[in-house]
Amino acid sequence: MYTIKGEFYFPDISMANADGLLAIGGDLEPERLKLAYSRGIFPWFEDDKVIMWWSPDPRMVLFPEEIKISKSMQKVLKSAQFRVTENVAFEQVVSFCASVNRPKQEGTWITEGMKTAYSSLHYQGLAKSFEVWRENELVGGLYGVQTGKVFSGESMFSLESNASKVALIALTQSAAAHGIALIDCQLYTTHLQSMGAREISRAEFISFL
Repeated sequence: MYTIKGEFYFPDISMANADGLLAIGGDLEPERLKLAYSRGIFPWFEDDKVIMWWSPDPRMVLFPEEIKISKSMQKVLKSAQFRVTENVAFEQVVSFCASVNRPKQEGTWITEGMKTAYSSLHYQGLAKSFEVWRENELVGGLYGVQTGKVFSGESMFSLESNASKVALIALTQSAAAHGIALIDCQLYTTHLQSMGAREISRAEFISFL
């Protein structure tokens, strides 16, 4: 990872290895993060490791109009048991994403440095959150970074069944109003696939940036 003559630099994404790893090192300065997202690159690493930058091929994405809402989820939405807000508890959402227990995952990749970095992007209007509440209690949500018409989803959490799904559905339903044409899910999961996400080539993904 380099900084050349005061400017941040990344290798060409074609140099990423088969797993999508492109570069190692650098820092989480807001300007470096903005450059990374504009090139289809994102950081992902463990707390005690050096920063690692990724650009996988293929890329898991969700086109908002392709969201799949099951009959059971339609009932949840109609029940109005949850209330959804935008950008009113960004730092709380990030903290919950970092602390919630996840099956088959040890620890968290959302480090203290990550929290600080994304908070900086939030104050610049680039990092955004969707919060899901039951009455006055935060029970789910997601956060990510918007670059043009691409929203890069970073993480989500759920303290109650279906709460994170409600957040994702809210994101897709407000996508047009925010000028979002594509939600970047980064890596494949069966959960995301079940909600309509699919893999596209890195070249096609970059064309949206």
